[in-house]
Amino acid sequence: MSAPVPVRESTGAVGRSLARAVQRVTASPLGAYQSAVVRIGVSATYLLFLLRELPHRHELYGPEGPWSWDMAHRLIANNGSFTVLMWSDSTIWFEAVYAITLVSAALLMTGWRTRATSVLFMAGVLSLQNRSIFMGDGGDNVIHLMAVYLVLTRCARVWSLDARRLSRSAVCRAQAGPPARDVAGPVLWALLGCVLLPATLIGGFGGTWWMPSLLWVLWLGNGAWWVLSRYAPGHELRALFDVLANLAHNAALLVIMAEVCLVYATAGWYKIQGSRWQDGTAIYYPLKLDYFAPWPGLSGLLASSALAVMVLTYATVIVQVAFPFTLFNRRVKNVLLVLMIGEHAGIALLLGLPFFSMAMIAADAVFLPTVFLVWLGERVWHVRQRLFSRAAGRLRLPGQRRAVPDVEEAPRGGGGSGHTLVG
Repeated sequence: MSAPVPVRESTGAVGRSLARAVQRVTASPLGAYQSAVVRIGVSATYLLFLLRELPHRHELYGPEGPWSWDMAHRLIANNGSFTVLMWSDSTIWFEAVYAITLVSAALLMTGWRTRATSVLFMAGVLSLQNRSIFMGDGGDNVIHLMAVYLVLTRCARVWSLDARRLSRSAVCRAQAGPPARDVAGPVLWALLGCVLLPATLIGGFGGTWWMPSLLWVLWLGNGAWWVLSRYAPGHELRALFDVLANLAHNAALLVIMAEVCLVYATAGWYKIQGSRWQDGTAIYYPLKLDYFAPWPGLSGLLASSALAVMVLTYATVIVQVAFPFTLFNRRVKNVLLVLMIGEHAGIALLLGLPFFSMAMIAADAVFLPTVFLVWLGERVWHVRQRLFSRAAGRLRLPGQRRAVPDVEEAPRGGGGSGHTLVG
C-alpha cells in the first residue's frame, strides 16, 4: 500500500499549478496566430461582401431600400440597437458610413492600427446590419459577433503592419537609434475622441449601455497606455495595463471558441430533430432549388446519387454534434476541423453561399493548430519573396546591380506588445 500524500505537499502542488495557470493567462496573449487568422478572415469576408454589393448598396442598406429609414427608426426605437445610420437619413451620410466601413475592413485585414480600425470595423458592421436586419444569409450573424470580439483581442501581434512597425522600432532601439515618432496614432486617437464625445452627448448609441461604456474604456485606456509606454515604460501601472490587455484577449478568444462550439452543437441537435435529417434526404432538397444552384449540372449530378446524399446528410449531423466533444483530443479535433472546412467549401460551391462559408471558416480558424499556421506563414512568406525577387529582376536594367535595402526586414512572424497609440 502506498503511503498517503501529506496534506501540505498536495496543497502546495495545487497552488503551484494554479500559479502557473495564472501566469500563463496574464503573461502573454494566447493564440496569436489563431486570432490573426480570425482577424484576416472576418475582415476579408466583409470587405469582399461590401465590394460585391457596392452597386446595390442603396437598395440593401440605403435610402432606396424596401426597409425604409422610417421603418428602421421605429424598430430601433423599440429594440435599442446601435447603428450610426439612424443619425441622419442623408444619402451623403450613408455613403460616408459605407466607405468608412469598407476602408476599415481593408485596414483591419492588413493589420494597420488595429486598436482603432477594429472599433471602426465593429461600428460599421453593426450599423449596416442593424439598419436592415432582414439582409443576410446566416454568415452575417457570425460577422456581427466576431466584429465585437475582435475589439477585445490583441489580434495584430503577427501577420500585420503593426507587428512590422513594432519590429522595426525594436531594431532601432537595439541599434541605439532614435525611436520613430508616432504621428498617425495620436491624430487618429484625437479624431476618434472628437466623434465619441458628441455621439455620447446626443445619445447616438441607441438603447445600449455597453456600447458607449466599451468605447470610452477603450479610448481612455488606449491614451493612458500610449503615455505610459512612451514616458514610463518600466512603471508598474504600464505592466498592469499589459496584464489587463492579456486577460481581455484571452477571455475574448475563449468566448470565440465557445461561440463556435455553441453554433455547431445547436445546429447539429436541431438537425437531429428534423425528419429529413433523420431519413437522410435533407441535403437533396436544397440541391434541387434553382435559387441555390449556381452550378445546376454539378448539383443535379450530386442529387442523383442517393448514396452520396445520405452519406453527406448523416456526416454533417455527426460532425456538428461531435465537434465540441473532440476538443479534448487534438488529432480527432483536427480531422473534424478539416471535414467542417470542406463542408463549408462545398456549401459555397454547390449552394452559392460564399460569404456564409467564408465567415464560418474564419471562425473555425480559431481551432487551427499553431504548428500548421506557422508552417503556412513560412510558405506564404517564401512565395512572396520569390514573386518580389522576380518582379525586381524584371524591372532592373541589364547590368544593374540589386540595391541593398536601407531598413532591416521585419521578422516573418511579426510580434511586439503594441506600444503605439491606437496601434
